[in-house]
Amino acid sequence: MCGIFGSFGYDGTQLSDDVIAQVSGAIRHRGPDANGYYSDDRVVLGNTRLAILDLSTASDQPLYSDDRDIVVVQNGEIYNYIELREELRRLGARFDSEGDTEVLLRAFEQWGPDFVTRLNGMFAIAVFEKKHQKLWLYRDRLGVKPLYLAGGENGERLWFASEIKAILANGNSYTPDLDAFAQFFALNYIPQPSTAFAGIRHLPPGHRAEISADKGVQITRYWDLADVAEQTDMSEADGQAGLVRILDDATRIRMRSDAPFGAFLSGGLDSSSVVAFMSMYQTAPVRTFSIGFDDPRFDETRYARMAAKRFGTLHEMGTLTHDSYTMWPRFIWHCDQPHGDVSFMPTDRVASLAARDVKMVLTGDGADELFAGYEKYLDLFPNGQTDHLGANWEDDFVRSSGLLVGSQADDLLAGPLKEAFKDTDPYRALSSEIRRADHLDPINRVLFAETTTLLPGNNLVKPDRMAMANSVEVRSPFLDYRMAEFAFSMPGALKLKGGETKALYKRAVEPFLGSELTYRRKQMFTVPVGEWLRQALAGYTRDMLLDGRLEARGLFDMDTIDAMLTQHIAGTANFTRQLRALISVETWFRLFVDRDADVLEQAGQAPV
Repeated sequence: MCGIFGSFGYDGTQLSDDVIAQVSGAIRHRGPDANGYYSDDRVVLGNTRLAILDLSTASDQPLYSDDRDIVVVQNGEIYNYIELREELRRLGARFDSEGDTEVLLRAFEQWGPDFVTRLNGMFAIAVFEKKHQKLWLYRDRLGVKPLYLAGGENGERLWFASEIKAILANGNSYTPDLDAFAQFFALNYIPQPSTAFAGIRHLPPGHRAEISADKGVQITRYWDLADVAEQTDMSEADGQAGLVRILDDATRIRMRSDAPFGAFLSGGLDSSSVVAFMSMYQTAPVRTFSIGFDDPRFDETRYARMAAKRFGTLHEMGTLTHDSYTMWPRFIWHCDQPHGDVSFMPTDRVASLAARDVKMVLTGDGADELFAGYEKYLDLFPNGQTDHLGANWEDDFVRSSGLLVGSQADDLLAGPLKEAFKDTDPYRALSSEIRRADHLDPINRVLFAETTTLLPGNNLVKPDRMAMANSVEVRSPFLDYRMAEFAFSMPGALKLKGGETKALYKRAVEPFLGSELTYRRKQMFTVPVGEWLRQALAGYTRDMLLDGRLEARGLFDMDTIDAMLTQHIAGTANFTRQLRALISVETWFRLFVDRDADVLEQAGQAPV
């Protein structure tokens, strides 16, 4: 796990060491163990390293081919690097390290740009071929690892990095993208490839970019989840057996590490399943970590302790209180963008707890989208039925599950943001993916869209950014591409059978977890921020939203915000999602537009 950054220039101008140092320093938290870069009059390829595999300097990046013609940097882990290394050795390759980055180098030498199709991992990779003066950028299939791009058109220098803040450090100016903000208020996150900054975009999951002086930037897809064919005759027994088989192997290969590791264990179905399989592959207790809350509606520590006892883990717990609101600038800073999901706070806290003992953790991320873990799926498909769906049900689902519903967009938004919301289809990223999967059954169509849109746009941002803010690597067995392909070969009805979320998945893992952990009521991993906004944080919320600074941006109707806040504090309405989104947006503006010294200090950054 690391951070990468770099640039491709068209005019033969070499970047100064000072600029490179600024860009590298912006993501040093992603890799505090080592840093390095290659630079010439065409490219820069750099890396900040968090050493997990091969802790020696032999795996410090960049890595070079023997003739120095090929340069490689990567962020992530290649879980099948051992098998690939043995295959490459049989083909005559020589290795000087025990890490996975050199495997990428030798694989590119052996198989060329299509080597990426042989990888099982989470990654953002940059490869430069000096002889051909060509830069290749790759992002993993499901978008676990981030990779942002800026420029590259009309002779403008291309920049790339694991986080937006590294691109912002290049000295150029980037303005807010109001179309992206319209999408944020539609979906509660900014879907890829958009970002909050005009001119900065995300390389989509499962895509690669080929950059050269004569052809510019060419982005193509190398893997598509939509290619999976649904096996309509799959039996429940076959589904359970396949899930267990893949989860077992995906967990096993994600335990490959030369550094201490553990797991996040909430006591929920997904994290408990991962820990169950981890416990089969080591004799020493698995180190597990969880966060609790004072509010019992959100606290899962009883189940975390139950799972820890069942699997014999060495468990540590922390607690999150309302004072955690002071972390808001920190998590927006590390995310680079507004996010309406405040579960970033406990994720940051549990990662900080884990960082005292380990450098890598396994998690249960991804299972909800693959196997229908959210109650909203049962609301749309009661008892797994689909024959009641009417015309345009896809749009109805997207709008009903979004952030602003009914007339709220008309009431809340103003000025150019309101125009952007009306003039574009801010729901298009999600609804278009539902329609692109028209070869699947309706349940799988929705899950497909949320896997390709919600997952990389929001749910995978949280573990990557908050863990990396604490220099901890996160791995999830459910995000193995084999698991994703298997999940969408499975009929959707099996996932919601009998009116149960994750129905088949639960039956598959019950023998390992027991009935209480398997069938406990799902609790979302989030904070009781709605209650905090009514009570302890009522004054803070008024100061953030009504002190005049948000009003001066000309993007919102302040009377509507005042009414929302008044009703929420009085308990006559629940505007938790809308208020926390507004706080997130205003915090982003103060950090990245105003460069407010006090807010930057709260984020843990030195004011500029």
